[in-house]
Amino acid sequence: MPANVSTIRRRTVVNLMRTWRELKGAARRKVKRQVRPDLPREDMDYLQRQMVECLVIRGGEVSARARTAELGRIYLQLTRRGRERFLRMLARDFALDRGKVDEAMERYKKAQNDLDFLAAEHNLRDALIAPRVQILRQFNTLPDGFKFLVDMRADLLSMKRNDPGLKGLERDLKELLKSLFDIGLLDLDEITWNSPAALLEKLIAYEAVHKISSWSDLKNRLDFDRRCFAFFHNKMPNEPLIFVEVALVRGMADNIHDLLNEESPVGDPLEADTAIFYSISNAQSGLAGISFGNFLIKRVVAMISSELKDLKTFATLSPVPGFRRWLDPLLEKGDESLLAPSDISAIKQLRPGNNASRALLDILNSTWHEDIKISAALKQPLMGLVAHYLLNEMKGQRALDPVAHFHLSNGARLERMNWLADTSLKGMRESAGVMVNYLYDPSDIDDNHERYVTEGEINASKQIRSLLRRQARPLSSIGQR
Repeated sequence: MPANVSTIRRRTVVNLMRTWRELKGAARRKVKRQVRPDLPREDMDYLQRQMVECLVIRGGEVSARARTAELGRIYLQLTRRGRERFLRMLARDFALDRGKVDEAMERYKKAQNDLDFLAAEHNLRDALIAPRVQILRQFNTLPDGFKFLVDMRADLLSMKRNDPGLKGLERDLKELLKSLFDIGLLDLDEITWNSPAALLEKLIAYEAVHKISSWSDLKNRLDFDRRCFAFFHNKMPNEPLIFVEVALVRGMADNIHDLLNEESPVGDPLEADTAIFYSISNAQSGLAGISFGNFLIKRVVAMISSELKDLKTFATLSPVPGFRRWLDPLLEKGDESLLAPSDISAIKQLRPGNNASRALLDILNSTWHEDIKISAALKQPLMGLVAHYLLNEMKGQRALDPVAHFHLSNGARLERMNWLADTSLKGMRESAGVMVNYLYDPSDIDDNHERYVTEGEINASKQIRSLLRRQARPLSSIGQR
């Protein structure tokens, strides 16, 4: 079986260290001492001096790059504990100089004419750039430095918690990465079975929606009636940023098992009328919150449409990953008012004498979908709850479910809900087996997007809204808005 994400990252670290050692050697610099992996207190002063050296302008560009490469080499060889200490020092000791900012603000306030204002404005802008940002920028000048920064942010996201310093450093790094991203710098490429093995291995490792179990599973997903597209950045040419898997079928797919079944006959793309986006995976955790997925879908639709003129429908088959995370705590409280009277009756027939909400939670934590009687009894209650969750549970003006928010903000319509469409362990644990079709109608995408992002309005089909009307009470009284 191919390597996982951790293994792939270790390979990247090895390659970076090899490249940066060569860069350091070219500058004829010698390492004064070896920093230990856990970065004990005795090594902290030396590390701080290394960081200061990265801010000192001397010796020319080659020497500056070598100093930065040495600092990066130290970081790469640290354990998680050592990296956290490294990042805390960078965040704390190289933060914004507030005194310098105050002086710059006073100078700006005292400016008397346009030239004074211009000079004071530039001075204030410089004062608002923390020294740690200068160090981060220098990493980007190194070979594969962009990937180094992306992985460093992934480390920060996993450890920042409530530390103000680390939060500030993470924000600085996020803004730096955002400034380096432009949709014009991204290349959309198709990944096929003939792509390099190293890239296919990364596809397996980064798949986040439906795990790829084997090389034969991957081959099935890249067959004649399938497509896979990924965005690449010119500074990370061998690393997919985000990728989408597409099935070319007739009619709108209503379950994931048929799409992933390796025994299913291969279809003819020329006979397909529907493109189903069944998996969209962000490959770089360090780019979380830096959105380019909306561009991906639109570009893929345009690319497939130009190849297959008979395609009429573009839709997803998507999970509802936040559903049970929202529902389970409410059921545990035993509040039956979120269920319609008919739902309560159906559940109590399965678990006589019990509180219906707690009984439903108990059933959901079992292999209930394997029992025809139980699954039939739960279909109406659960489909109604999912419809309620998707249409009404909001965080501000955005859908609470992250997948729903992604597609709705891209201009999709909430088209159809599919019962027991994913009965894998993950599908049952997260979505109670329900999957959703989001429809991308080119004629409505812009209007749907505009109404959703400005007013929080969700375009949903009659099928979805008919399920919602079966609920006992409106969303605003269930859970937290």
